[in-house]
Amino acid sequence: MMPLFHLLKWGKVLRGTRLDPFGRTEERQAERAWIAEYETWLDRFERELSAENFELCLALAALPEKIRGFGHVKERAMREARAEAERLWARFTSAAAA
Repeated sequence: MMPLFHLLKWGKVLRGTRLDPFGRTEERQAERAWIAEYETWLDRFERELSAENFELCLALAALPEKIRGFGHVKERAMREARAEAERLWARFTSAAAA
């Protein structure tokens, strides 16, 4: 078994490349979409951060920490984080408008 593990460790160099056998799965695509969206959130925080919305920004920035697990567990965590993000963004935009 150890020779197989030794061989598998070299598969890490394929991560994120076109040859990554798991990179095209729905779960990996969803992860990359979350990362891209999170980066846009950070850009918006940088532009709009104030004392009034600081706590909302912290709550939004912490959401990805709640996404854990694999398969159906991660899928459920993503759905819950998405719902929470929508609630927080609604509060964020209403606070900005006020």
